[in-house]
Amino acid sequence: YVFCFLSFFLDGQAQVLLKQRQVSITRGHKTATSMDCIAEGIPDFQSAYIHWYRQVPSKAPERILYIGRSAVSYDDDSYSNKYSALKKVHTNVCTFIISDINSNDEGTYYCAYWHF
Repeated sequence: YVFCFLSFFLDGQAQVLLKQRQVSITRGHKTATSMDCIAEGIPDFQSAYIHWYRQVPSKAPERILYIGRSAVSYDDDSYSNKYSALKKVHTNVCTFIISDINSNDEGTYYCAYWHF
């Protein structure tokens, strides 16, 4: 199962709200899935850094990737075959994609936002 949830973060004085629908995915015939992070309160979404994390029970969250103005950066180069992300600038949506789903992908996935 893959789960995601709602997150709140502060950006200086302005409140930023990142919304994710709760999604539960059981691998059947699907080999890939995606989940959206809808950002509110980020004035320049195109330049914003959106980070994607995975957490499994009894372990600390692990960042998988982040996406800035144009490119995706991975915390581990091997992740580039498994995960990807894209931003839909006009709707302030960042989509996270997991390919080749298998039982090792179980966990909670969530987005975060902050400036470097």
